[in-house]
Amino acid sequence: MKNKIRLTLFCLIIAALWVSTAKAQTSPGALPAVLNNYPWTDSELIEPAALAASIKANTVTLPLIINIGAVEDIKGAKHIGAAGKSENLKALKSMVATLPKNTGIVIYCGCCPFSKCPNIRPAFQELKKMGFTSVKLLNLPVNLQTNWIGKGYPLAGS
Repeated sequence: MKNKIRLTLFCLIIAALWVSTAKAQTSPGALPAVLNNYPWTDSELIEPAALAASIKANTVTLPLIINIGAVEDIKGAKHIGAAGKSENLKALKSMVATLPKNTGIVIYCGCCPFSKCPNIRPAFQELKKMGFTSVKLLNLPVNLQTNWIGKGYPLAGS
């Protein structure tokens, strides 16, 4: 009986360690939004491959793509600049002020991992506060270089 208890306890400890290790990533998808302190949910992320495929297909239903960082522009993106600066956040608000609230919008920064980025939270939260219902964040958990450019996805001018 004691061996069964010890074995069960050992298995529980191993399982707990495995779960905590498996979730120790920088991607927002690694933890529920409530636990990782991100204002977006997993359903509000768009994968780079999906956006790149839409851009390459030149679909007429492309979302408004907005660069809210200090990184290179993705093909078709409007450049606002670092949304952590109040003047750039005002420019973002001005850019979208007259758009219908259901307009598809994709924002991205890509300067650094999500956990350290000073730009995505203010921009995402402002768009949500303004009532936009179809806001997506480009899932660049490491940075634009690693998650977009390094994969050969389209940049402005290409």
